Amino acid sequence: MNIGDAARASGVSAKMIRHYESIGLVPPPARSEADYRVYGERELHLLRFIRHSRDLGFSLKQIRALLGLWQDRERPSREVRDLAQQHLDELETKLAELQAMKATLQQLVHSCHGDERPDCPILDSLEDGSR
Repeated sequence: MNIGDAARASGVSAKMIRHYESIGLVPPPARSEADYRVYGERELHLLRFIRHSRDLGFSLKQIRALLGLWQDRERPSREVRDLAQQHLDELETKLAELQAMKATLQQLVHSCHGDERPDCPILDSLEDGSR
């Protein structure tokens, strides 16, 4: 199949497939006599693995490590678990930061009258934060 077919079958856009190839995340595919990229089930399996990893929020660096662990059938599972736990910890930190942002923004929105008056605690807060 060509890159468009591979993109549809894997759920990874053709542009991202080219990017993953350019950074060495996936090996370059075979080429046809007309020099078109040719993809098979092996490449689709790899692209789906990457898409699922991205869907879980793993970075490309983390995916590279996951791919190495996935391809090493002798790896201890604790290495996979440790990498996933590290990512989970990062997500927890980010969620806490987002919750704090949400609470602050909710408070600011609630305190802003949203009428014809020019005073606005939202803008005042942003101005104070820039100093």
